[in-house]
Order: sequence, then C-alpha cells, then structure tokens
Amino acid sequence: MLTQPIKAFRCAFLDFVDDPFYVAEAESIRYIADGLLVVENGKIKELGHYQNLQDKYAEVPIIAYPGMLIMPGFIDTHIHFPQTEMIAAYGEQLLEWLNQYVFPTEAKFKDKAYAQKIAAIFLDELIKNGTTTALVFATVHPQSVDAFFEEASRRNLRMIAGKVMMDRNAPNNLSDTAETAYQESKQLIQKWHKKERLLYAVTPRFAITSTPEQLNLAGKLLAEFPDVYLHTHLSENVNEVEWVKQLFPESQGYLDVYDRTGLVGDRSVFAHGVQLTDAEFQRLSKANSAIAFCPTSNLFLGSGLFKLNKAKCVEHPVKLGLGTDVGAGTSFSLLDTATEAYKVAQLQNQKLSPFQALFLATLGGAKALSLEDKIGNFDVGKEADFVVLDLRATPLMALRNSAITPTSLAELAEQAFALIVLGGDRAIHATYIMGEACE
Repeated sequence: MLTQPIKAFRCAFLDFVDDPFYVAEAESIRYIADGLLVVENGKIKELGHYQNLQDKYAEVPIIAYPGMLIMPGFIDTHIHFPQTEMIAAYGEQLLEWLNQYVFPTEAKFKDKAYAQKIAAIFLDELIKNGTTTALVFATVHPQSVDAFFEEASRRNLRMIAGKVMMDRNAPNNLSDTAETAYQESKQLIQKWHKKERLLYAVTPRFAITSTPEQLNLAGKLLAEFPDVYLHTHLSENVNEVEWVKQLFPESQGYLDVYDRTGLVGDRSVFAHGVQLTDAEFQRLSKANSAIAFCPTSNLFLGSGLFKLNKAKCVEHPVKLGLGTDVGAGTSFSLLDTATEAYKVAQLQNQKLSPFQALFLATLGGAKALSLEDKIGNFDVGKEADFVVLDLRATPLMALRNSAITPTSLAELAEQAFALIVLGGDRAIHATYIMGEACE
C-alpha cells in the first residue's frame, strides 16, 4: 500500500503515555483539544498543539475532523476469525458450546476459498469497529492461516495469528498430531512471521485438546523462534479447570500445565483467566505474560467474573488487554467490550474508569502484545494506525455529549464514558492504517 510522504490531521487527540491503573490519570493521559498529528510514510512524525505547529507545517495538506476525537487504533488481544459466522449462537457453557457450534463451523475452513471469504468479512468488520491490530485464532488447517494473512497483507494490517494445534478430545476432521502440528506451524512461521506487518503465534487451543507431547513441541517452537507468540486459553470455565486436573494429574494447576512445557513467557498471551488462583496471577506477573480479558464472552458463556483487581494489583501486576473473543464474544467493538468490562468490575465492587478502559484498548493492549514500540499511542516513530471517533454519532449521544470540545480531563472523562457505553461501531467515523483511510 502506497503512503503519501507527509500529511497532517487536525482534531482533538487522546492517547496514553503511562498506565492509569498505577499512575495518576493526569500524568498518564495525553490530551490535546486542538492538535495536529503529522504523518510521514505511514509513521508518526510529530504530535502537538495546532497553534504551535501550524507554521512549521504550513505547506502540508491538512485533513480536519472538527468536533471529533482521534485515538490510536484499538487492539484486540483475543479473537477467533473462523467463528465470525456463528457469533450469537444460542447459549451453552463452554465445553458444550465448542462441540455444538464451534467445531462444526471450523471444519469448513479446510476449504481455503471459504477461509478467504470469511477472513475478508472478519477484517472488514474489525476495521469498521476501529480495531487495527488483533491476536487471532485460525483453525487447525494451515490454509486457514494462509487465507487470513493474505487478506491482512492486502489491507496492510498489523496482525498476529496462528494455526490451532489439537491432537485429542476434538473431532477427527479437526485433529492433527503432535508432529504434524509442529511441522505445519514451523512452515507457517517461516512463511509469515515478520512478513510486512504480520506476526505469528504458536496456538494450542487449550490444554484439554493437546497431549503433553504436543504441548512440548509447542514449547520447542518457542525455543526455536523466540520472537513468536504463544496464544492459548486458560482457566475460563470451572468444568474446564476440573477436566484439566484429570488430564494432567501431575500438574500443580492449569497454568502449571503450560509452564512445564515452556509456554509461559513474556510473549505468551492467555485468554480469559477467570478461574485463576492468586498463585497463578503471581506466576504470570513474574513471567511477564499477558491476559486477554474477554468480558462479553465470559458473561455470554456464564464462565464467571474476571478478577480485574488481581491482574492490576501493585504487588504483582500482569500485562492486560481486552479481547472481544468473537464468536463467544458478542461484539467486534472494543467499546462494547469495555462497557462489559466496566460491569464485570461493578459486580465485584471494583472500579474501571473510562480512561483505564481506553488504556486497555490501546496502549495496554500494545503492551500485552509486546508491541508498544510500534503501536498503542502517538509517540514519534510509531505506526500511524488510528481511529476517528464521533462522540455525537447518534441523537442520544448528541444529547448526552456537548458539542463543545472538552478542555479538562473531567469533561473528557464524562464524554469518554458516554462514548464507551453508547458508541459501538456507530461512533467509528473513520479508521486509518499507516496514515491511509480505510475505504
């Protein structure tokens, strides 16, 4: 994708320079009510007050979005592209839901043309919702990964994905072996990892569907390719945790199953973590691993309430991002997901401020994916993926949010919270990838 050498955007800007769970919001937030974002060759060249920069960039074409808010592109730390077509499949608990809905749907992805069709719809849906980066499950079929990465490459997106590994407790038409999973994953890593903006994740579905041999070979892949990711599920559902105990009686718990095979590291992202013990939170913190908090999915499947205060405690903080987890998750929108995260906290008498929620959707997600050097805020040199938000996108939002651009953090917090709760995909006015508007 060709990018113009230099261009500028005038709008109000909000991003994060630190973590508002630990640093005062006034110090962790960067808000410019009338700013200029200068982009050169797809990367951030400068961000500042329009008044201070207008003369310096007088010759540069300016794209203005009066009355709107520009934020870094949203980052989804856990989602399944093959489950796009079965979102909103009627409720079951996790294990029953997998057998009834997920596995029959994923079997279709043996056909690469079909996988390509769904990947295109999936990526367009992400963009429509302001999501510019995601950590994505494919299926057990290598061609599903090829299809996904080809479509992501066509859109110049920064995406992470991997082939699912399953060699037991799964249908025959969705099963591989420990050795074929290793070989196919290795070939996919060599083909796609670090090609353009694409990255690879070694992806055992979860401990229940992998033998110890397969998990050990997943660990071998991480040792051979230390800059790829590990992406799997962890401690989502009570019955799942019990089954893991039966399958791995020698382990000291669910996380320990992964730990024994070298899968718990600083590029490991574990989805859910609803049933984690205090000791497991501490181990994740020590390993610098990340959790993808997936509230719409956890509520939809009745899995439970994620302990946000444990993950973001001062004593043993864990890297945390938000995951939509489509298709158990009920929306592609990280704004909708943040709304449910707020409710999950409320149900436990905990707090999630609008700025903390937006941090998780941007810089927090980037940190969870070890990509904070490339995306997540508007620091100079980062990739110019961003979203233009209309805080008055609907009549109700216009009633709730004043037309006057906020000048204080208190005013901004009010409008940001209304955006989160009422906005959804309707609030996404435009999405930009490397400084280029998505059609």
